[in-house]
Amino acid sequence: MALLWDTTLLLRKVKDLRCLTPRRHRVKEKWAATRPKLPPTRLAVHHFDATCGVQLGQLWPSVRVAMLAERKYGALLNNFSHNAVLAGLKAQGCIDFISEREKEVQPGLEQKSFEESSNVCVKSSDADREQLSLSPNIKCLVFPRSDVTRFKPARPDMNGLLGYYLMDAASLLPCLALDVQEGHTVLDLCAAPGGKTLALLQTQAIRFLCINDSSVSRTARLKRVLHSYVPKAFLTNEKLRITSFDGTKWGEIESNTFDRVLVDVPCTTDRHSVMEDDNNIFSKSRTGERRRLPQLQLELLLAGIQAACPGGEILYSTCALSQNQNLSVVEQAIYQAREKDGIHLQVVDLRPLTRMFRNTFHFAPDLHLGEMVIPHLTANFGPIYMCKLKRLT
Repeated sequence: MALLWDTTLLLRKVKDLRCLTPRRHRVKEKWAATRPKLPPTRLAVHHFDATCGVQLGQLWPSVRVAMLAERKYGALLNNFSHNAVLAGLKAQGCIDFISEREKEVQPGLEQKSFEESSNVCVKSSDADREQLSLSPNIKCLVFPRSDVTRFKPARPDMNGLLGYYLMDAASLLPCLALDVQEGHTVLDLCAAPGGKTLALLQTQAIRFLCINDSSVSRTARLKRVLHSYVPKAFLTNEKLRITSFDGTKWGEIESNTFDRVLVDVPCTTDRHSVMEDDNNIFSKSRTGERRRLPQLQLELLLAGIQAACPGGEILYSTCALSQNQNLSVVEQAIYQAREKDGIHLQVVDLRPLTRMFRNTFHFAPDLHLGEMVIPHLTANFGPIYMCKLKRLT
């Protein structure tokens, strides 16, 4: 009874206060002015339900659950650091997924040529096969399947260089598939934030590395990352160049030059899009930017193809599930490179790589062009799509 009486008095006081407040000073909360009715993460989930549900079919429910769960990371060891971290990470139960799986690779990489008349890929002859050889200097530690233990932050050594770089371990696969060999010249066309660049530097085989990103702010971030992992003397020598050019114009800047080109394009960054509202490309203010992505990706891939020398290889990659950003972009690039520039390409079959790492990652089945790591709760890496092209002319 006493509680009811107190509540009645409180409501009366609130009513009296409202009556004493001049009408012109009363503020009615406006929903649209305070928070969006549907945050970008919710819009992203709705979009993926509509598109990926069709593309992935019965796989989509498990992929959806994994993408909304905490992702797994890998620790890319820094060969420039003097910290002895390998033994410590292995003592925690981590494994180097690259060396542990290397013995499972098949002896050769099959090549597939893009059939002009039927618009499908067919296997080339055995004479065109190349052997896949992974750099022994790239090491990445991961916790076993279903183990969601977090890595501790890396510590600097006596020179201030960190012992390892935390990244989605599946992001290393494009670097491994690129198959950098001793003496190669390499272009990383869209390099920021820098994880793949660091992986390429770990090979210690590159004669010259050009690192580019069109965004000046992202390039500044990339430089900060490199200074935390790479000796200053190495960053200032003639073997490395950092630029902030428009990547779509690279064919005009430096064509027929590089042995290897990595084109890790801007994309919808699907896992970030469903988890973080900040800087989310599914914000309504960025709708136009999102819709223009496939065209931008196509222009970047064509520029990477032009930058490669005849006989050189190009690796296209995204962290998106979308066919419009993956297979469709590659198909259009192959067609336009041939029709407009007279450049003929072969698609390198990456199935040996998927067989090598099938115990670490979960791969999408039956893609007719390229390979894709899809998230799974027991192996929650990705998504990462990759397709490798060899320039013939």
